[in-house]
Amino acid sequence: MASSSKRDTILDAAADLLAREGRDAVSTRAVCKAAGVQAPILYRLFGDKQGLLDAVASRGLTSYIAEKRRITPSGDPVDDLRRGWDAHIGFGLAEPALYSLIYGSPRPGAEPEGAKQAAEILAGLVHRVALAGRLRVPEERAARVVHAAGRGTTLALIATPEADRDMEAARIVREAVIHAITEPAPAPDSARAGSARAGGDVVAGAITLKAALGDLKVLSPSESLLLGDWLDRIIEG
Repeated sequence: MASSSKRDTILDAAADLLAREGRDAVSTRAVCKAAGVQAPILYRLFGDKQGLLDAVASRGLTSYIAEKRRITPSGDPVDDLRRGWDAHIGFGLAEPALYSLIYGSPRPGAEPEGAKQAAEILAGLVHRVALAGRLRVPEERAARVVHAAGRGTTLALIATPEADRDMEAARIVREAVIHAITEPAPAPDSARAGSARAGGDVVAGAITLKAALGDLKVLSPSESLLLGDWLDRIIEG
């Protein structure tokens, strides 16, 4: 059996145990028995049990990440952010054991690779909101708020019996977060008034310019760095 095939067989066995019996059932002994391999092979491929669990988590996130990447940007980046939130909740409810493995027992500085990719997609969604002039807090903070609220909401829903889950409560949390981090969209027939409002909102304007800073070619690297520092001072007040 080739190493890649052995790896897939072990991951399949671990993922099956996780889905059927939970994280505690995913011991190296149980996985080796289910996969029909010896323990040294598992340790050679994954290092230890935690390495195996991280690999299961990252592989399990593959379909979710692919779905997130398929979100076609619309004319409203805030609505795209809502769609990303809903996809996150949907993934957690569809794969509760896997989601709990990824997000239920955090280890500072030791996220699975798949979780890092998911965070990068969220950062991209938030970045587009900033470029549109709709973000009222710094990008990094907005992404942290959305991630923390979405993660907590999903884990709370997973812990609730399916018949008792209050999806309207989840929607309220989503809208509260959106309201807290974004500016309202101007009315379609009031572009001039919207421009005046955006121009008068110094912080939102600074956030928008900071988001576009990497695309400005007229500034030298040192000038961009200096401007970025100034914008950060405006944003942070």
